[in-house]
Amino acid sequence: MDTFYSSDEYSVLAYPAQYGFELVDKTGNRSLFIQGVRAEQFHRAIREVVGEGTDTETVDDFLADYCAGAAQPIVFQ
Repeated sequence: MDTFYSSDEYSVLAYPAQYGFELVDKTGNRSLFIQGVRAEQFHRAIREVVGEGTDTETVDDFLADYCAGAAQPIVFQ
């Protein structure tokens, strides 16, 4: 596991062996794991957003949109 991106609101963790990404919404206590084709699409999209030299707020907004409706609550047992 590698940290691909981290801010006060979001973290994106890369899992190279599974070619997957975990998007963690720190303030919303939810996460989304993607892999395969969806991970490839996400990787291209996030690299474009980050590559444009955008600020943290813009990247966090992108991640919020990406997680909308799909991220699941993080539950500790």
